[in-house]
Amino acid sequence: MLVLALDTATPTLVVGLARWSAEQGTEVLAERAVASGNRHAELLTPAVREVLAEAGVAMRELDAVVTGLGPGPFTGLRVGVVTAAALGDARGLPVHGVCSLDAVGDGARSVVTDARRKEAHWAVYDADGQRVAGPGVDRPEDAPVVEPVVGDVRFAERLGRDVAAAEVTTAGLLRAAAPLFGSTPAPLEPLYLRRPDAVPSVTRKPVSQ
Repeated sequence: MLVLALDTATPTLVVGLARWSAEQGTEVLAERAVASGNRHAELLTPAVREVLAEAGVAMRELDAVVTGLGPGPFTGLRVGVVTAAALGDARGLPVHGVCSLDAVGDGARSVVTDARRKEAHWAVYDADGQRVAGPGVDRPEDAPVVEPVVGDVRFAERLGRDVAAAEVTTAGLLRAAAPLFGSTPAPLEPLYLRRPDAVPSVTRKPVSQ
C-alpha cells in the first residue's frame, strides 16, 4: 500500500511517501524534512506536491494517510492534522494518527523534543520500543527520562544526560502506524498537553451606559 505520511509537531516539517506491506515492511520513496519554524501552513502543501512528484505518484493512487498528532504547539499541530483529514476526506482514504514522539529515532530509549517555554516533551520506551510512559511535558530537569536519550540535543545539559540528535521521520511514522493499518481509524485528536494561553474571563464587566 502507498502511504502519505506527514508531521508538523516540531520546527522541522516532515512529509514522506512510502510503500508498506506486512511482509516487506517500509520502503520510503520520497521524503522532505524542512526547517519550517512557524511556517507549517505555508510549506506543507508544496512539500506534499514535491514528494508525490518525486515518487511519480498521483494523489488518487494513495491507499492511506498517516499524521503525527504531537505533542507540539497548537498552530503547527492543527495545520498537519487538518491537512491530513482534508486529504483523507477528499480521496476517501483512511487517516491514522500517531504520537509524534513514537516516530523519533528507533530502539529502546527516551525521546525529548522542544515544547517551548523552557520545557520539553518526553516519552519513555521499553526494550521492545513500546511506549511505557508519556507523552508528557515538563521542565527538562523534571522529565523522567532514562538513557539512551534521543531528540533535541539542546536539552542535554539540563537533562544531565547525553542526547543523540534525532527527528521525526517517514519511516518512524509508518513504524508507529503499522499496527493500525487495516483497522478503522480512530478520531484525530491532537496531543496539545497544555491548556490554552488564553482563557475565558469569569468576571462580568459592567455595561457602559
